[in-house]
Amino acid sequence: MTVVPPITAIVLTQNEAAHVVPCLRTLQWAGERLVVDSGSTDGTRELAAAMGARVLARPWDHWAGQRNFALERATLPWVFFVDADERVPIELAEEAQASVVAAQMEDDGNASPCGFWVPRQNIILGHWMRSAGWHPDYQLRLFRRDRGRYDPDRPVHELVQLDGPSERLRHHLVHHNYVGWRQFWTKQRRYARAEAEALHARGVRAKARNLVLQPLREFRRRYWTLGGYRAGPLGLALSAALAAANLVMYVELYRLGRTSPAAARSPAA
Repeated sequence: MTVVPPITAIVLTQNEAAHVVPCLRTLQWAGERLVVDSGSTDGTRELAAAMGARVLARPWDHWAGQRNFALERATLPWVFFVDADERVPIELAEEAQASVVAAQMEDDGNASPCGFWVPRQNIILGHWMRSAGWHPDYQLRLFRRDRGRYDPDRPVHELVQLDGPSERLRHHLVHHNYVGWRQFWTKQRRYARAEAEALHARGVRAKARNLVLQPLREFRRRYWTLGGYRAGPLGLALSAALAAANLVMYVELYRLGRTSPAAARSPAA
């Protein structure tokens, strides 16, 4: 008799026709596969449905909102969030299932783990990036549905608020992160502007000196502190690009602060 894993694998999509089928194929082991789509026009929803996934539609607001919507509609006690451009190798699938089963068997209130951090193998421009902050890149993706929720005040780089202890898994989630510089810069600019809006909403304001000092600090952090230099020219280029994205974020934060001078103020980090 086949035992159905008590895990709903969740994929958020928007025009992911190139990724959704291979992603869902690596999730066939899950007890349920749920796709939450935000207005795809490239056939993503139809492809997901043909793969046997349950497909729901929700207009996009932000990552935290989409993930919390999916949490409320999953039917199994554990959830595993996987992005469309990520793949779950069989070793990770087996480890995830075994970890959940063990956690349920030893469930003794607040002592057993209710969440698991998964390391990511970030493939950037065809290379596995092991430095500059890209590895091990632990993500809290597997957790009990009744013990976790995403912080609505963190719409970018969303954060799980987990009610209980967590542990780390060993096997990697493979992330086909960026295939070209145009894609990299487009995403980083979008993240930077969204982060600026989130900081502004929390009352953070940028000062003129932040436009110079913060990007320099980010480059130093990526290239030296996090070892980007070990990746050679690619590590240098990525560190510089992330410093440039940091500049975009502070420029936008500075602009927002200038347009609302009466708002509550607190210094930027």
